[in-house]
Amino acid sequence: MKIIATIEARMTSSRLPGKVLLPAQGKPMLARMVERLKLVPSLDGIVVATTVNATDDPIEALAAELGIGCWRGSEDDVLARVLDAAHAFEADVIVELTGDCPLIDPKIVEHCIRTYREAQADYLSNVLERSFPIGMDTQVFATKILDDAARRTDDPTDHEHVSLYIYRHPELYSLKNVAAPPELHDPDLRLTLDTPQDYQLIDQVFAALLPQGADFSLGDILALLKARPQLRKINDHVAHRWV
Repeated sequence: MKIIATIEARMTSSRLPGKVLLPAQGKPMLARMVERLKLVPSLDGIVVATTVNATDDPIEALAAELGIGCWRGSEDDVLARVLDAAHAFEADVIVELTGDCPLIDPKIVEHCIRTYREAQADYLSNVLERSFPIGMDTQVFATKILDDAARRTDDPTDHEHVSLYIYRHPELYSLKNVAAPPELHDPDLRLTLDTPQDYQLIDQVFAALLPQGADFSLGDILALLKARPQLRKINDHVAHRWV
């Protein structure tokens, strides 16, 4: 069973253009995210799924520099882009992530993969019922399940959001949610990269925690925010854009 992480990433963003390549303590945010994902034992590879637009050429260049895969496809049909990436890199299982989650915790990703294997569900995520902070979002499903969803729907909204059709049809697919343990339960906390305020917070988290190693955990982040509550105030007023 080949398990591949696909990172949806592109340079265009209405609130923070070029966000995935913004610097985080000397490296692009996307590079920091990849650095952390390389610590996930169950992953057999990492692929960035970006668009064919010339503006995304720097993302392809960075993927080559980082030694990871890159697949380029439709800007609007993200489902097809991720699915084609999975087929191109012969993935049996897709761990779907987005490039606006540079602080993703490797331990949480690993836990989701292991729980997926044990549960034998069609689809597993930690966002069906949100309990982790925004920015720890992890979804796991077989490539064949996404193939099936792609065949069943032509709705542009389904194709824009990759797994939307799967988790909106529990009568067709078995779903499994991973809940945060009490010490990590903080569903209103924004650790996602979508606005200048988010960037300021995330960069300061990296500045504070990178010296102890790239494998710092969500628990370390929450402890930092408890010790320095002014950090949390940087973006706590930002409205999140829900699917």
